[in-house]
Amino acid sequence: MTLSVLDQSVSVAGSTEDAAIRDTLDLAQHCERLGYARFWVSEHHGLPTIIGSAPEILMAAIAARTTRIRIGSAGVMLPHYSALKVAEQFRVLEALAPGRIDLGVGRAPGGDMRTARALNPNAHAAADQFPEQVRDLQAWTSLPAHQGIAAHPHGPHAPAVWILGSSNYGAQLAAHFGLPYAYAYFFIDGQGADEALALYRRLYRPSERHPEPQATVCVWALAADTHEAAAHHALGRERWRVDRARGVLGPLQAPEAIARRGFTPDEWPTVEAMRAKAFVGTGAEVGAQLRDLADELQLDEIVINTWAHDPAVRRTSYALLAHEFGLEGSSR
Repeated sequence: MTLSVLDQSVSVAGSTEDAAIRDTLDLAQHCERLGYARFWVSEHHGLPTIIGSAPEILMAAIAARTTRIRIGSAGVMLPHYSALKVAEQFRVLEALAPGRIDLGVGRAPGGDMRTARALNPNAHAAADQFPEQVRDLQAWTSLPAHQGIAAHPHGPHAPAVWILGSSNYGAQLAAHFGLPYAYAYFFIDGQGADEALALYRRLYRPSERHPEPQATVCVWALAADTHEAAAHHALGRERWRVDRARGVLGPLQAPEAIARRGFTPDEWPTVEAMRAKAFVGTGAEVGAQLRDLADELQLDEIVINTWAHDPAVRRTSYALLAHEFGLEGSSR
């Protein structure tokens, strides 16, 4: 099975936001050495935790530091922008890293609506135009001209457009345009994934570049040398999700501080529900869970997103899973 990575440049308590961006660059090089197929970066706005706000710039920096791994956006929140401008940006990226660029796009704002309106005063209406934007983007990234307008620079390669989503809407749109589809499994612990993927495959309309449907899911997973260590490091994300549910956002906290504080009786049901569906444990334990998920959803690729307060913990997690799946480079 193919493994890929989604990184969100998560800020951590005791460090700075700009350090999180630089850590993403280091992680991309690490994951390339391990043999991961793709390294995707996300777009969020106005959030003090997920601070990757400009994937196209981050991708250019990653392209300059890598040679093999595919680099992608997961994704560009298209309603904020002109489809032509996004096409131009990604054609430039394709020129910098020929044959290695994935252009994942989504319809969500990637933040609150006040921030979305600051990015695009017509944010509400723009979201309704998402299908038309995808149509135009697909044309401008793959054809010399569309509507009498060309997106430059031209070259022998074109970015691969992906549709990202966590509902049936994105699945149907990807199927309609004959595009690959990535389901954000980690958003809602996989709820609706089987239905969305089945709908995508059933409605798929073959395109010239993608004659067959191509689907993946992105899961949150963390592996460590022992199950206990993995559970300890997963406390950061558990605390963040509990706090997010009550509108409190901030940098990822250290697991030691969370362990000392603990969770209240009111918070425990949320924590227990998360743990029941979590991909957390040793490399072998998480690997078995991922294989089961791939079999259940008929996948040959899974994208892994990992948060940890200590960057070294993330690197170890990706290394353990690379070894578990026998990725090229994992034994070097």
